[in-house]
Amino acid sequence: MTEMNRIEPLIDAHKVGVTFKVDGGHVEAVRDVSFKLWPGQTTALVGESGSGKSVTARAVMRLLSKRASVSDDTRITYAGRDMAHLSAREMRKLRGNRIAMIFQEPMSSLNPLYTVGAQLVEVIRLHQKMSRKTAWARVVELLDEVRLPDPEARARQYPHQLSGGQRQRVMIAMALANRPDVLIADEPTTALDVTVQAEILHLIDDLKTKHGMGVILITHDLTVVRQFADHVYVMQHGEVREEGPTKEIFAAPRHPYTRRLLASDPKGQANPIADASETVMEGQGVKVEFLLRKGGAFRGSFHSLKAVDSLDIRIRRGETLGLVGESGSGKTTFGQALLKIGRLDGGEVRFQGERIDGLNRAGMRPYRSRMQIVFQDPFSSLNPRMSVRQIIEEGLIVNGIGTGRRDRFARVQQALRDAGLPDTITHRFPHEFSGGQRQRLAIARAIALEPEFILLDEPTSALDLSVQAQIIALLRKLQAEKGLSYLFISHDLKVVRALCHRVMVMQHGKIVEEGPVNEVLVNPRTDYTQRLVRAAFEIAT
Repeated sequence: MTEMNRIEPLIDAHKVGVTFKVDGGHVEAVRDVSFKLWPGQTTALVGESGSGKSVTARAVMRLLSKRASVSDDTRITYAGRDMAHLSAREMRKLRGNRIAMIFQEPMSSLNPLYTVGAQLVEVIRLHQKMSRKTAWARVVELLDEVRLPDPEARARQYPHQLSGGQRQRVMIAMALANRPDVLIADEPTTALDVTVQAEILHLIDDLKTKHGMGVILITHDLTVVRQFADHVYVMQHGEVREEGPTKEIFAAPRHPYTRRLLASDPKGQANPIADASETVMEGQGVKVEFLLRKGGAFRGSFHSLKAVDSLDIRIRRGETLGLVGESGSGKTTFGQALLKIGRLDGGEVRFQGERIDGLNRAGMRPYRSRMQIVFQDPFSSLNPRMSVRQIIEEGLIVNGIGTGRRDRFARVQQALRDAGLPDTITHRFPHEFSGGQRQRLAIARAIALEPEFILLDEPTSALDLSVQAQIIALLRKLQAEKGLSYLFISHDLKVVRALCHRVMVMQHGKIVEEGPVNEVLVNPRTDYTQRLVRAAFEIAT
C-alpha cells in the first residue's frame, strides 16, 4: 500500500450518482459510489444484474443515455481533470484514446458492413495523424498481439466471418489501438465458451502487465474475479456494499450480500434415479449434415459438414443428461434433431419406444406436448406482445389441453406456482420481469403441457449466480415431483456438475467422452475434456 501512496490513481471516482427519468418518476440507479483504479492493477465491480455496475462504468466513459442525469456531487478524476464535467468535445479526445471500453456483445459493437481492418484503421486515424498504409500495418500488428491467427487475412474479413472469441479479440485490439491508460471490460466473456473465456481473460491480463494499464473488470463471475482482480467492489442496488483486496474479500467477507454471492456457486447433485427406470428418449446413429459453399461466385466449391456424426443417446425417466462442448461442437443441432425441430439426415429416434424419425409435421403433433424446449434467452423466445396468460395458454389451446377457458386458466396459474412465480401475474408482459423471472416463465410455459421430456438449451448461461442457483433448485424440484427427463445443453460445467446424472462431451460433431458426471468431471480421460474442466474450474489455459 505504501507503493500506491507514492503514485497517483489513474481513475479516482468520488460519489458517482446516476438517476434515470422513467414513466411516472425517477430511478436512482447508482448512489454515492466511490472507487480508485491504480496503474497495472485490475479493479473488479461485481454484483447481480441491476446492481449498477455497467451504469457506473458508462458514467466514467460518459456514455449514458439522454434519460440519465449525473449527480452534481460526482467527481471522476483522470490525469488531474474531472471527466464528469468536461465538454463533449474534450471527452471525445479521451474516449477510445486514453480510456477504452470492451463491451459484452462484440457482434452488436462491430459494424457488419465494414471489414475488421477498416474499422480498426478508422479508430487509429481518428486519434493519431497517420497514413492509411501505416495504420494498416498497425492493425495487423494489433491483431497479432491479441493472438488472432493469420492477422493479415483476418483484417480483410467481416465480423460475421469470425467466431465469438475472435470477434472479442478484435474488440480488445480496437480498445488497445491507441495504447490507453485505462481499459474498462464490461462482462467481456459472458457469452463465450469456458476455454475461450480463459484465453480472453489471460490475454487482457498479459496486455495489462505489458502496457501498465489499469483495468476495470465488470462481471458477476466470482471465479474470474478471484483469479484476475487485485481489488473488488461489491455492488447491490446501486451502492457499494463492501470493498477491499480480492484475497481479503474472498477469505473473510463482511457484508451478508457478499457472503450470499460467494455461496451462490452451483452446489449439490442430481436427484437419484431408479435402476429400472424406462427409456424416454433414444437416438441411434443420428446424423445432421450441412452443405457449405467455399470460394467465389464462379469458382466456388461445395463440401459437406457433418455437424452431428452418427451419434447414439439414451435418456431414462427422471434422468438429466448433460451435453457439453465448445460453440460449434454440434450440441444444439443434436438436441433439436432429437426433437424433430431441426434437421435430421439419418439415424433412428425413439420417444417412449415409438419411432418418430420418419414422421412429418402432422405426425409429430401428438408428441409435441410431451416433449418441450427451454431456450437460452427467454426474452427473445417469449412474445413481447402477449401477456403471461396468453404465452402459457397458447400451448394448451394448440394441443387441445383443458376442458374450457376456466380450466386452462387454472392450469396456467398452477404452472406459474410450480415455476416459483405468483399466480397473480397473468396480466403482465415479459418486459416487466427480470432475466431470472423470464426464465421461470419459459419453464412455466413448458411444464404447463405436462411433458415427459424437456430439452434445456443453455437455460442458465445469461443469469447471475444466485439466479442460476434458484433455477437449478427449481429444475431439481420439478424433476422429483413430475418424473421429468432433461437433456441439458451447456458449456457451464459447474451447473452440469450440480444438475446432471451423466455427461456427454461433444467435439466437431462427435462424442469424445461420456459417463457419470462425477467420473467425467473429476477424472477426464481425453485432452479435450481435461482442457474444458481446467478452464471451467481453474480459469487456466
